[in-house]
Amino acid sequence: MQKLRQDGLFVLEMVATDDKGQIIGYIGFTLVDVNGDKECQWVGLAPLAVASAYQRQGIGAKLVYDGLDSLNEFGYKAVVVVGDPNYYRRFGFTLAQQHGLTCKWSGMEAYFQVYALENGNLADYAGRVNFSSYFDDC
Repeated sequence: MQKLRQDGLFVLEMVATDDKGQIIGYIGFTLVDVNGDKECQWVGLAPLAVASAYQRQGIGAKLVYDGLDSLNEFGYKAVVVVGDPNYYRRFGFTLAQQHGLTCKWSGMEAYFQVYALENGNLADYAGRVNFSSYFDDC
């Protein structure tokens, strides 16, 4: 994560805190490209984490909703994520392969999802979405 920050790849990071100001949740969004187009204004959601004692209380959902709202305000076009479709479906994510999109990691078709923001049209892009190489070791 530090290398992503140092290289300026995060476009948005948000935290949730408890009453004492301790961080209990985190979400980050980094730049991605589609077929090498680094100007596409797409971002990847990763990571999303909530401390175990605070899970199942809506904290992760609030972070996702707030993040999507902020990305809309900033003018980004789409968000991609590799994660549980049962979780991300509630926010409007759909399987990326239905839109002709793949990611660089094989075997992720059932988990790779996309969400069009207000300024985005998924029909404008098809092909391979590339996350930062820093995610290759995750």
